[in-house]
Amino acid sequence: MNRVIFYVIYPIIWLLSILPMPILYGIADILFFLHFYIFGYRKKVVLKNIAIAFPEKDVKEQEAIAKKFNKHFIDLLVESIKSFTISEKEILKRYQYKNPELVNKYAQEGKSIALVSAHLANWEWSTSLGLVLGTNVFGAYSRIRNDIFENKVKETRQKFGIKGATTSNFINLINSNFKNNIQGAYILLSDQSPRLSKAYYWTLFFGTKVPVHTGAEMLSKKHNMVVINYRSKKIKRGYYEVDFELITETPNLYKDYEITDQFLKITERNIREQPECYLWTHKRFKHHDRYKDWQKIMLEKQKEKKI
Repeated sequence: MNRVIFYVIYPIIWLLSILPMPILYGIADILFFLHFYIFGYRKKVVLKNIAIAFPEKDVKEQEAIAKKFNKHFIDLLVESIKSFTISEKEILKRYQYKNPELVNKYAQEGKSIALVSAHLANWEWSTSLGLVLGTNVFGAYSRIRNDIFENKVKETRQKFGIKGATTSNFINLINSNFKNNIQGAYILLSDQSPRLSKAYYWTLFFGTKVPVHTGAEMLSKKHNMVVINYRSKKIKRGYYEVDFELITETPNLYKDYEITDQFLKITERNIREQPECYLWTHKRFKHHDRYKDWQKIMLEKQKEKKI
């Protein structure tokens, strides 16, 4: 059955992918109309998230951000489809790296790097990082149940040099690489909400106390990795600029969660600059009122350890 689904759907994706970008954006305009005015995918979630993040804005301003976001979201969809056949020349024209020398400086010194980032602008085209960084680049991806699609998507994401691993295996990959003295840069998208049972730290994000991912900090301290934030910024439709910003080259000199806090401050600053380009469909603030529940979970874990 998986094979049948693949051979029905993949040719459609491939045919769309080979279309010139102006035609794809024409299709995106039609999809946006259907998406925003008729189907309204996660419309309430988007508006609620924006209202929480920007309480100082009135309803009309919040709705304007939501509308621009939905248009960008559909553009991101067709840009992801384009990834299947986009050439090296075209992706480097549309996804330009401003200062990769910052990362390459540490790579040349033999250091590994934690590349922390957020779901901002177009993170999918960061599969081209392998074209500009002078080290192995590793990225995590969510596994697709259809094995044939899984192999095709993995092949697409790795065609510019990135080495991929499923999210569940990514930490094992990092640990194995350090054990075998394999240098690399690791893409760690760390802005979304963890499960309560997997959370270790809560802090303010857009003025709301929420649980946050701390894996990037934990891994950078464990392996003494340089921590660099990379940000995708939308310049105009179909064109992006990526800049790199050093957080620290000495992670073990920081107190617990200081690196995480610094990453979130950078992320919030970048979102405020282009709010319509953030992934508002994710329920980022869904646990904001469950801090006491989380404390109970942590107490239970501590009791289990003592037993």
